[in-house]
Amino acid sequence: MNIRIFGLLMALVVLPFTSASAEDDYAAGIDYERVSPPMTTKEPGKVEVYEFFWYGCPHCYKFEPHLQRWLERKPDSIEFTRIPAIFNNPNWEIHARAYYTAELLGALDRIHGPLFDAIHNQRQRLNSRDALRDFFAERGVEPDTFDKTFNSFAVESKVRRARDLTKRSGIDGVPAMVVDGEYRVSASQAASYDRLVGITDYLARQGAEGEE
Repeated sequence: MNIRIFGLLMALVVLPFTSASAEDDYAAGIDYERVSPPMTTKEPGKVEVYEFFWYGCPHCYKFEPHLQRWLERKPDSIEFTRIPAIFNNPNWEIHARAYYTAELLGALDRIHGPLFDAIHNQRQRLNSRDALRDFFAERGVEPDTFDKTFNSFAVESKVRRARDLTKRSGIDGVPAMVVDGEYRVSASQAASYDRLVGITDYLARQGAEGEE
């Protein structure tokens, strides 16, 4: 995992970010990498951007407001999807199940941000089904509804896909972005949250121009 490495880089490196001038500094193999083989995308005419994250990652939590600002200004030609990354750790899978449970119940607005906040600001240990059931219940999701969805075939299918996408993307830490299945932007390479957004935006807009 690159979580600790990224933390050190963030402490040691402060890079200025200006969208107009930074583009000349973006270089393949330095700021981003090609995904090999490329991942298949499913939205013709759109550039798909995946964010790989984990609720237990403090850097993903800190990255969230930077990402939200980008989402408010990105063009409609860019299709954004969150993917809860799954590595060889049960906590990553259980948090992926929580994300997809909230998504299927239409409750992401009540769960996504508050779950990050509960883990990192309130120091709650939300890494079990029982703890997550209580957390969802506090936000209006009936325990029986949570259990049925959390253990459903639909959630299981989404978790399997998230695990597969995590592997095929080639990422080794989070947060990380994949643009149109072709480019991988890691937090450790970008070295700042704004620059991670800037590189992603640059690659996505280049892809969007190519779609026209």
